[in-house]
Amino acid sequence: MDIEELTKKIDAKQLRTEAKKRGIKASCVKKIDIAKQLPREVLEKLASETK
Repeated sequence: MDIEELTKKIDAKQLRTEAKKRGIKASCVKKIDIAKQLPREVLEKLASETK
């Protein structure tokens, strides 16, 4: 899966929480922009947790 497909499966709130943990700016930013800055492993983990 590519980043766009993974991002569609993940809730924005989850992405913002993970970004804040890693010191990535999460306000006034689109979901896809946050996802591009996060490690792929994190995205895959969040996508697998989402039903």
